[in-house]
Amino acid sequence: MPGALVLGAGMAGVGIALQLQRRGWSVTLVDRKLPGLETSYGNAGIIQAEAVEPYAMPRGLDALAAIALGRSNAVQYEWRALVEQGRALWGYWRHSSARGHGRVAPAYAALIRQATAEHQRFITLAGADALVRRDGFRILARKPAAMDQMMAEAARLKAAYGVAYQAMTADELRAAEPALTDGGAGALHWLDPWTVSDPGALVTAYADYFRRAGGRFASGDADTLQQAGSGWRVDADGGRIEAEHAVVALGPWSPAALRPLGYRIPMVRKRGYHRHYRSPRPLDLPLVDDAHGYVLAPMARGTRLTTGAHLARSETPSDQLARSEELAGAMMPLGEAVEATPWSGTRPCMPDMLPVIGPAPRHRGLWLHFGHGHQGFTLGPATGRLLAEMMTGAAPFTDATPYSAARF
Repeated sequence: MPGALVLGAGMAGVGIALQLQRRGWSVTLVDRKLPGLETSYGNAGIIQAEAVEPYAMPRGLDALAAIALGRSNAVQYEWRALVEQGRALWGYWRHSSARGHGRVAPAYAALIRQATAEHQRFITLAGADALVRRDGFRILARKPAAMDQMMAEAARLKAAYGVAYQAMTADELRAAEPALTDGGAGALHWLDPWTVSDPGALVTAYADYFRRAGGRFASGDADTLQQAGSGWRVDADGGRIEAEHAVVALGPWSPAALRPLGYRIPMVRKRGYHRHYRSPRPLDLPLVDDAHGYVLAPMARGTRLTTGAHLARSETPSDQLARSEELAGAMMPLGEAVEATPWSGTRPCMPDMLPVIGPAPRHRGLWLHFGHGHQGFTLGPATGRLLAEMMTGAAPFTDATPYSAARF
């Protein structure tokens, strides 16, 4: 029976672990924390079936000026982080041109199309249906011009990819969400996405099923990854663990783990924040404020407010959440904060917006599965399937060439 160590117990790591297990492999999932406690815990809890094209870097002069002058709450930055991530950000800028984005979008869409089907497989096996709704989410437009632009873009995506949506007037939005005091200029309701009341709990449910089905979880340190004869090993609490194959699925920590092996993989690291609130009247469905980059999502712990992107070192303070609280509080009564300290984490974004999926170019038995950007929670099981097909020699469900680490 082939064996693999999977380093990283977020949605990407659990996704590939489950997919290999389904194919008869012996798999050990390794992390310093329990499954689902890092980036996969901190997102807005949306399995984004509508996100058929990746998030591009803003290139319009108005948007760039707002970011540069600190007027944008959707994107904030720190100069030191811009310098440190200069190579990755330059690649992100180039690939975000209309031509560059058009080249990567088909490969991205091929993954998104598989997302809900692969999640459903594990939702059923894990008995996690109670965590999931299939009624979509909404994006608020604050001004008529923004509403017109959103509708035009939604119509384009429907024509190109078949994603379903519905336009809502301001009155219709307030009727659907009585908690809102302002319906803006209306909303776009994406109908195909699924929403999750506790993202960390869904990852945990998948990991619990993995263990019930014979998988192993070990508390260990990915920094100890080394070749061991024809295979790989890591140090864990119970001693060294070895396997023929190893998968690096460490999200934003992946490039650092691969540096001792000679790989220099650029990555854009976008920090994000969230906090829960005991709202007197919660929303029914998640709501994105398109103008300011935050999301309000009804969850098990209360209303979760998640922020946009903060390009900064981990220790750099930010007022992004406080500004989001002020903006969101003008839309609905948030209520008392649940946590004294907000959660923060990092989204691992590749310069060309495509995840890294496939073999390490110079090491036999070493495989890579990271860089999902904003969509690790959505894509983990689907990209896990693609990697599992590559590792087992099966025909991949889509051409894997665009995701190869060799492109760096």
